[in-house]
Amino acid sequence: MHRFLVIIEKADGNYSAYSPDLDGCVATGRTREQAERNMHKAIELHLEGLKEDKLPIPKTQSYAEYIAVG
Repeated sequence: MHRFLVIIEKADGNYSAYSPDLDGCVATGRTREQAERNMHKAIELHLEGLKEDKLPIPKTQSYAEYIAVG
């Protein structure tokens, strides 16, 4: 099993998602939840493509932390 950080950002009229550890793997959706589901599918397809091309699956190197200020 692999775990990857996914960043979901609100854009103009939709949401976009990407993973810093999976170059070029992106998704969008009308809602945050839809972007998250679409990103899950995009990651699965991305990893399948890497396997088919006999390329290594990147190791997770990113992490996130919320910092309280004020």
